[in-house]
Amino acid sequence: MSEEKPVQLKMTIDEPTSAGHYVNFANILHNPTEFVFDFGRVVPGRPDVKIFARILTTPVHAKQFLKALQQNIGLYEAQFGSIPEFHAPTLAPPDAPTN
Repeated sequence: MSEEKPVQLKMTIDEPTSAGHYVNFANILHNPTEFVFDFGRVVPGRPDVKIFARILTTPVHAKQFLKALQQNIGLYEAQFGSIPEFHAPTLAPPDAPTN
């Protein structure tokens, strides 16, 4: 039986994409065949969230992303120290009455 060799990928990124977007909000949706990740920004004092990117992927790739994120957080914390837990206040649903 032959062993598969890792494929060397060459990544490219265009100029507008390379600038990136600061986000402080993420929402995850899923169905049996895909995961949907919405990334956006919450601005204090505003009830809306501007979504900057929506990523759709398979459950297999979502699980691979989770493992890669866990590994990278471990490497980050080994170098820079523990990331503190932060519990943001719960946002009220859009149809909730206001006082």
